[in-house]
Amino acid sequence: MKSAVETLTPTRVKLTVEVPYEELKPRIAEAYKTIAKQIQVPGFRAGKVPARMIDQRVGRGYVLETAINEGMNTYYQQAVTENEIVPLSRPEVEITEQPSAEVAGEGQLAFQVEIDIRPSIELPEYKGLEVTVDATEAGEADIEKALDDLRGRFGTLKSIERPAADQDFITLDLTASVEGEEVDSATGLSYQVGSGTMLEGMDEAVTGLSAGEDATFVTKLAGGEHAGADAQVKVTVTAVKERELPEANDDFAQLASEFDTMAELRESLAKDAAESKVMDQGVAARDLVLDKLMELVEVPVPESVITEQVEQHFEQGAHNEGEEHDTEEHRTEVRENTAKAFKNEIVLDAVAEAEKIGVAQSELIDYIVQTAGQYGMDPNQFAQMLDGAGQVPMLVGEVRRRKALAKVLELAVVTDTNGNVVDLSDFVRPAGEEEEGSASSASSASSASSASSASAASAK
Repeated sequence: MKSAVETLTPTRVKLTVEVPYEELKPRIAEAYKTIAKQIQVPGFRAGKVPARMIDQRVGRGYVLETAINEGMNTYYQQAVTENEIVPLSRPEVEITEQPSAEVAGEGQLAFQVEIDIRPSIELPEYKGLEVTVDATEAGEADIEKALDDLRGRFGTLKSIERPAADQDFITLDLTASVEGEEVDSATGLSYQVGSGTMLEGMDEAVTGLSAGEDATFVTKLAGGEHAGADAQVKVTVTAVKERELPEANDDFAQLASEFDTMAELRESLAKDAAESKVMDQGVAARDLVLDKLMELVEVPVPESVITEQVEQHFEQGAHNEGEEHDTEEHRTEVRENTAKAFKNEIVLDAVAEAEKIGVAQSELIDYIVQTAGQYGMDPNQFAQMLDGAGQVPMLVGEVRRRKALAKVLELAVVTDTNGNVVDLSDFVRPAGEEEEGSASSASSASSASSASSASAASAK
């Protein structure tokens, strides 16, 4: 078999494949056997019909067509491997020549395939990128906030005789009506004023109400049978409560922590606040470094890939979010985000290749467990689901790209707005350092699968 590749655009190629008759002969012989089992000819047992009788009954052209159909994918995959391309779209195949149906042994199979491919890029210099983040330092206000949050966990609610204010807790009843018809109602609901976790307009409506008072407001329903409809909501406050916090003393420190004194607890909270500030700077620096890296390289994006992913997004959205989900503005936003994600993937894969970054099983396990938690799933079941769906290699690639970005950030020069160098060594875990023999490449499905199995076992 011979194959050649012609570049049509930076993201699309045409493969030309030629398969001589000699290589087709085993496929043709197999096609005769297959067809012999499918037809019935008087005087011959099933599967024992000779080739000449098959030619008379169904025609040699049908036999050749069967052989070509059975072998086409194999020839295509072989051509893809030989030419070292990574397909991204469904192949568009055109057969340009096939063996003679009249004279055995004459002619060859020739076909062309147009397909979108993963683009190649010239990786820019990514070492020493300079970015600036906001100067930040944990102060007394941060410590007090952390302490108040901790006290809030041990606080008690006390009924009060005054109008509801921001952060108060209220008990309420509500009814919702659409065009004069009641569509929903509830009693005894608990709500914290200002949390924004209920209906839009709720905070404005209940602020200033005392127990026994009510208010009516109009809001757009977010879910249910009447999602998207304007509803008139009547809310009645039945109780107003405020959180009473325990006194911040040594007794509280012993109750709420492993420390014996409030001074020790405050010292620990100060350390946590400082680490949180470094984390904030690290996240900001990571995003800035990625943006700066992407400004240095042009990544061609195949239109078919973007279109397919956008359509998948809106097909799911139509099922989950209603008709208003699919708007021109939203489509533009999704297209831009999809294209940006594709470009990021290409560049970070190139960085990972340049830095010879692998993925250890322990890293993949950690990522699977973390992701399972985000979906509220058991890590064991989540790992098995991924393995069964063949999605583990995709996760390996995601972890590898995260490590590549961490490596770029590790090599970057990060300063704050005061001109001070920011030490992100506690934020950036050195990338590409695995125990000997534990790393796997992003393309190693077998290693990925075993890592998935290991994660499932570890979750038990």
